[in-house]
Amino acid sequence: MRLDDFGYRAPSADLRNADPAIADVLEREMRRQAEGLELIASENFVSPAVLDAMGSALTNKYAEGYPGKRYYGGCEVVDIAEQLGIDRAKALFGAEHVNVQPHSGAQANMAVYFALIEIGATILGMNLSHGGHLTHGSPVNFSG
Repeated sequence: MRLDDFGYRAPSADLRNADPAIADVLEREMRRQAEGLELIASENFVSPAVLDAMGSALTNKYAEGYPGKRYYGGCEVVDIAEQLGIDRAKALFGAEHVNVQPHSGAQANMAVYFALIEIGATILGMNLSHGGHLTHGSPVNFSG
């Protein structure tokens, strides 16, 4: 089985030259993901296109605030990317307003719960010891 069969590329020569140990670790992780079946939602197997976007120059940019209303300059291009996400989510959910900036996975889960399920509804969530998450119905969380 080859990693590129799954759209993964080996670490770049630049990375291998700068830090061979990290390049090896990344390659091992890519192989683990390609050869295993991970059932933890937060370890989603993303497409090569998503990997490209996440490893892009946008990673270098910190953009606090909202598109067109940032706290400092240099965010014009990031604003375009974020606005695309906003517009797409508004169209998908038929919403007037959308915020695509979850603070954490727990808050992202909460946003999905509030958007898609009704109060008192039952959802299936795995136990923590079986790969679940605190926000999937654990008694110590708001969802439990």
